[in-house]
Amino acid sequence: MRLLIMSDTHLPRRAKALPLQLLDAVPHADVVIHAGDWVDTATLDLLQSRARRLIGVYGNNDGPELRARLPEVARAELAGLRLGVVHETGPAQGRERRCAERFPDLDVLVFGHSHIPWDSTTADGRLRLLNPGSPTDRRRQPYCTYLTARARAGRLTSVELHRLPRRG
Repeated sequence: MRLLIMSDTHLPRRAKALPLQLLDAVPHADVVIHAGDWVDTATLDLLQSRARRLIGVYGNNDGPELRARLPEVARAELAGLRLGVVHETGPAQGRERRCAERFPDLDVLVFGHSHIPWDSTTADGRLRLLNPGSPTDRRRQPYCTYLTARARAGRLTSVELHRLPRRG
């Protein structure tokens, strides 16, 4: 199962549109995951119309319209993998411990908010944490980014961070 993972699109504030490379990847994914801070409903509508399946949550910058359509936390089983999505997980220090305590029933937790790509596993190896960064607002990062992953038989078989070309 092919996963396309993004967060913190912040449209139209940080960019006018999603990068074409990311949009072109949408129809090839079995599941598109968005970890919040959409900012506009047009992006949600666009991804819903193009994705085979969309899993999304709202973020701290998302207003009442998005909060009415999206949960704060989403959960799904994908190819036997127990996946969760949330926008905020708090500071980097202690993140693995806090998330393992809050989400004891998950194999993978996708989160956003920081715009910093993240891939770590809890000390016991039970929970993997993934943050795709942002495809539109790199902040202090060298590149705008998103993730692709593959799930099979209850586990992630690959995770790849994609760097997007700088906008000119």
